[in-house]
Amino acid sequence: MNKLWVRLSLGFGGVLLATTLIISLVFLIIGGVANHVGDGRGPWHKDNYRDVINTVAGDLATHYQAEQTWTDSAQILDQAQTVAANLLDRNQTLFLMDSQGHVLHHVLPIPVNALQDEIRNDYIVPIQVDGQTVGYVGVVDFWADFDGPPGGVKALAAILGFTVVFVGGGGIAFGVLMSRSLTAPLDNLVDGAKALGTRNLSQRVEEKGSDEMIAVARAFNEMAADLEEGEQLRRNLLADVAHELRTPLTVLRGNLRAILDEVFPCDNNEIARLYEHTRFLSRMVNDLHELAQAEAKQLPLDFQEIDLGQLVIDTAETFRPGAEAKEVGLQINLVGDLPSVEIDAARLRQVLQNLLANALRHTPEGGNITIAAEADTETIKLTVVDTGEGIPPEHLPHIFDRFYRTDPARTRDKGGSGLGLAITRAIVEAHGGKISAASTGVLGEGTTFAIELPVTQNPSN
Repeated sequence: MNKLWVRLSLGFGGVLLATTLIISLVFLIIGGVANHVGDGRGPWHKDNYRDVINTVAGDLATHYQAEQTWTDSAQILDQAQTVAANLLDRNQTLFLMDSQGHVLHHVLPIPVNALQDEIRNDYIVPIQVDGQTVGYVGVVDFWADFDGPPGGVKALAAILGFTVVFVGGGGIAFGVLMSRSLTAPLDNLVDGAKALGTRNLSQRVEEKGSDEMIAVARAFNEMAADLEEGEQLRRNLLADVAHELRTPLTVLRGNLRAILDEVFPCDNNEIARLYEHTRFLSRMVNDLHELAQAEAKQLPLDFQEIDLGQLVIDTAETFRPGAEAKEVGLQINLVGDLPSVEIDAARLRQVLQNLLANALRHTPEGGNITIAAEADTETIKLTVVDTGEGIPPEHLPHIFDRFYRTDPARTRDKGGSGLGLAITRAIVEAHGGKISAASTGVLGEGTTFAIELPVTQNPSN
């Protein structure tokens, strides 16, 4: 009984059944009132009816005495009905019965058998000739639509009873079907949730039913897809971390083993090489921690009002000695008056440093790097453009993935930890912005990194 479809079914059926019963009761009450009230003249004015009936009985007795038959008696009855029209309702009729109680004639066009059931003895006067009863005349109140099919109070009651049963039964059946159709998607969601609970993250539910149920099913599928993607990313991260840490750890362990076995001398040069591996491991661990914080929306951000133009200049100038040593041109292009904005200056500087370091690493001697900034009332746009080797178009969708390298053969000494661009994207998205890369992959045409950030960053504002 506590199942939703059962409760909905009972609700549907109960409402329809109650409605049908109320309508039936109203019809019966109206019928009864109309039966007894008529056109406002009252149902039975017994004294007046007695006078009419007695007069008609006398006329019919005279007719029968003369004719010894009831032939042509209908004319007398019709005339009497017309005379008594101001006393009779439209559903009241004079009738004539023989001495055996068989209806011989009545004025209104209703079935004889239906009339027979409605005759009441209170309004019947015997017709007597020479002391013998040769027939009866009276008035009957017959509630029916005489222009339509045969009926009566009993017929009306039967119709209403059938209506109650039919509508009530149909309502309950309809309620069951509707309830099952409404709750079936919920059952699918329950099964899907149980499947997700067992780590079957590929489970999806069919999107059907009402608009609301479709929206819930779609949200469930999107959640399942996000969970599946997150689980895949987690597995990939674990595999990537294990792979990336395995090499330096193997080198450290091998070199230390060689020193212990006195294969390598324990001098400053060897210690320096081991130290560099520990620095690399430390940097990778820090990068992974920072990336995990950013992806979990827990990266601490310190919003302060800064001069955007000065930040761009200061960051670019730190790379000028390296660019000059490599004979790479470094231009700064500030478009218009850049406003002071609230932003985490350290994080934005880290983003620009990552992009400039990549640009300098991949730009050959004689190339150029340009960092530009412009802003309007809503958006800050920063771009870093180089004339280096470029990125093949098939790699562009993946360059912000962790540990992704366009050249698998590139060593970490030249290629970094493989987390710089992933961290860059995470920081930009933590600020509510977006970052993109464009390149044709043609040597000399280089790569363009574009960052868009909203001017107002601090959520507390």
